[in-house]
Amino acid sequence: MTCKELVELVTEYFDGVLPEEQRAAFDAHVALCPGCDFYLEQMRTTIQLAYDTRELEQQPEVTALLAEFRNWKARE
Repeated sequence: MTCKELVELVTEYFDGVLPEEQRAAFDAHVALCPGCDFYLEQMRTTIQLAYDTRELEQQPEVTALLAEFRNWKARE
């Protein structure tokens, strides 16, 4: 597997839908390629941060604070 092929398959990898043979080739490539290993960790971190941000934005304290910021100019 090439680095380009890995990048093209990363979504399927995270979704867990890669066929077993492709998954094995993906994992083998990551084990030997520091650049792709780093890329995979970046993608994993990005996905986690997006998820955490969405969870945070739904908390009542945060939605109230965001509403206050949005209405701040209107009260002047």
